[in-house]
Amino acid sequence: MKNSRGPGRKKGSAAGKSFCDLPSRAGKKVPGDNRSAFYRHRGDMRWTGVIDEPYKTAAGGWAGIVRRVLVGNRGESSRFHVRYFEIAPSGRSSLEWHRHEHVVICIRGRGAVKFGRKKRIMDFMDTVYIAPGEVHQLVNPYDRPFGFLCIVNARRDRPKVLSRKRGPEG
Repeated sequence: MKNSRGPGRKKGSAAGKSFCDLPSRAGKKVPGDNRSAFYRHRGDMRWTGVIDEPYKTAAGGWAGIVRRVLVGNRGESSRFHVRYFEIAPSGRSSLEWHRHEHVVICIRGRGAVKFGRKKRIMDFMDTVYIAPGEVHQLVNPYDRPFGFLCIVNARRDRPKVLSRKRGPEG
């Protein structure tokens, strides 16, 4: 049988261990620390090591929404971010537009997406591509949470929040 530690590696040394055997660095990621990571799903759309974050810092016509960043704020070098958003019953995202594109994939409940002049109901695994410059909003008119993954460019402009009556607010 061949030596599973590889040539020149001694039993018991760090050099003889795979990365799976080394001490965990969980919870110790810092900006610029680009390492692979695993976030275990704990149920109820929560992941170990992923915290709830504010949807936006200022009011803008949105209500009942939580954000959880899965990939994108722990020093990764990816050119995309993956976020989970959950909109409570009767909640909504801000009505907004921006110069970057993004993809929304429904993974919990159902909700509605407004983009341009269209409105579509989203069910499990329905996917929408929102083009740059498209006015859009996600809403939950139902009695259960509407959860979705949002995949977006890592480098992106800030959204311009709109009001149906007054136009751009930001």
